[in-house]
Amino acid sequence: MNNSFNEHIVPAACGSSRIVGCRFSLFPMSDRFVPIILGALENTNTSKVWIKSDDVSTCVRGRHEHVFDVVRSIFLHAAKSGEHVVLSATFSVGCPGDTEGDVFMSEDDIRLNETFEANIDTAVQFALYPMGVPHYMDVIYNAVKAAEAEGTFSGGVHYASRLDGEAAQVFRSLENAFVTSSTQTSHLVMTATISCNSPSAKPDVVQSKGE
Repeated sequence: MNNSFNEHIVPAACGSSRIVGCRFSLFPMSDRFVPIILGALENTNTSKVWIKSDDVSTCVRGRHEHVFDVVRSIFLHAAKSGEHVVLSATFSVGCPGDTEGDVFMSEDDIRLNETFEANIDTAVQFALYPMGVPHYMDVIYNAVKAAEAEGTFSGGVHYASRLDGEAAQVFRSLENAFVTSSTQTSHLVMTATISCNSPSAKPDVVQSKGE
């Protein structure tokens, strides 16, 4: 395995934007799911991202700082309800022809929701998909090694890697994995399932490097 990042840096695909997008669905396991979802959206400052919701999911797009800031805030506002909450998300950067909302790329890097904190134990299963590069497994392994160094990686499961820790820690590891990996491929996709307040016992996780 080649651990050198610089050898594999790939320029952005022709005709594509480096705008970051995330499409996610929020699932509060509660009969109060409507106020929990709507409250999380209403209490999050989304003025620095392009955002659109429908009856299935919400899409946010812009600079990576603001996309992760908004998704994290929505999850935390729902999580503070004390209910079991799951957020299922797909992040992407470099999608060919992805230009709608590019005006938000000119925003500064100040995060508008970062002051909202919640010390909530959170579990994540995530998978990286570096598109069109033969060294894709190096990209994945390097992201896992970084999460190990950050103390959030708790093992590999089938088709994913697991992170555990307080919400701020695991979101930081997710963002670092995404941003660092995005420098090595023109198009990157990352899926993540994020859970808190689960009634299920935490399983023993095999310490292996999954995707």
